[in-house]
Amino acid sequence: MTAVEEKRTRLISGPGILLVWLYGVMVVGAVSRSAYQIATDFDRAPLAYSLSAVAGLVYGFITYTLVRGGETARKAALYCCAAELAGVLVVGTWTLLDPSAFPDATVWSDYGMGYLFIPVLLPLSAVYWLRRAGSVRP
Repeated sequence: MTAVEEKRTRLISGPGILLVWLYGVMVVGAVSRSAYQIATDFDRAPLAYSLSAVAGLVYGFITYTLVRGGETARKAALYCCAAELAGVLVVGTWTLLDPSAFPDATVWSDYGMGYLFIPVLLPLSAVYWLRRAGSVRP
């Protein structure tokens, strides 16, 4: 360690606190829903339930990086939020174009309609916040 340590970029101030809470709620919702569906009825819609589990893991990682803070965590969260947004857009479009591929909804189905469109709005907000947090140096 050097004598002068670099101060971590604080990501959970202001709107960052709201992002942590929203991502935390999404973790609980996506993980609990997919765990129950995988445990009880996986044969019905394995792709949908697996995608919901992946969404829960993504939400968990983003929540962790926001709480951890620092430039590396900020960049990791930024890339993960971009990947999350891409996933929401791909799965959302897929569920509209080919509903038969998803006998049951995923977290990202219809762009997150079952979750009040939070799955599409949250990564957009997070990317904005994380880019802004990166431009403001302590």
